[in-house]
Amino acid sequence: MITLRPAATIHAVDGGWFSARWHFSFDQYRDPAWMGVGPLRVFNDDRLIPGAIWPLHPHRDIEGITYVVEGTFRHEDSAGNGGILKPGAIQRATLGRGMWHSEQNGSETEALRFLQFWILPDTPDLEPSLDQRQLDVADRTNRLLRVIGPEGGDVVKVHQDASVHIARLEQGAVAQHALGEGRAAYLYVIDGGATLNGRQLATGDAAVLSDETVSLAGGETPAELILVDVPLRWTPVGVWAR
Repeated sequence: MITLRPAATIHAVDGGWFSARWHFSFDQYRDPAWMGVGPLRVFNDDRLIPGAIWPLHPHRDIEGITYVVEGTFRHEDSAGNGGILKPGAIQRATLGRGMWHSEQNGSETEALRFLQFWILPDTPDLEPSLDQRQLDVADRTNRLLRVIGPEGGDVVKVHQDASVHIARLEQGAVAQHALGEGRAAYLYVIDGGATLNGRQLATGDAAVLSDETVSLAGGETPAELILVDVPLRWTPVGVWAR
């Protein structure tokens, strides 16, 4: 089963110093038809003007995933973590029993674009922590590169039975991903054009998939893609169980 989400149907917000596309209900945006997919609760495509800083703010019982698309991403949090990430970087912040964090544009001259989404953890009140990797374009070219998974090790560890895959598909390149029983995927076209199981997608389009083998092919313009694989059924924990 495939449910397509054309770019024009995804909620847009403009706060002046930031703009975003909010795929699921978030902040003042409420749509009962789009509350998430399994434990994938938030999926935002954020842009910050040069020098902009999202002030420190708290969350808990969230695995916050950030993928840098364009510009310079600077991180700060109450656990003393910090640093700079460039395009292609992936970060997981376990907010656990509570942590303040800030997203910042580390450039005074260039805009910043990053994806940020929440995967709800399988364990409440985890110790706050941070893990991140800087990856190159070659790492994801013409394949779906698995960058996050529950086992850690070669991939960034997430505290949930979930995985994240990124790809840059050139014209004629094909990549496939098999969904297990009882699982779903959220696919987003960050840039470019691709076909999904024969359906044409363009920049900003998304899709929810279940009971499918995902088959992706690059179009005339190289496609930058991200796919999040999650269980359809899960047990809320911590603040989400209240």
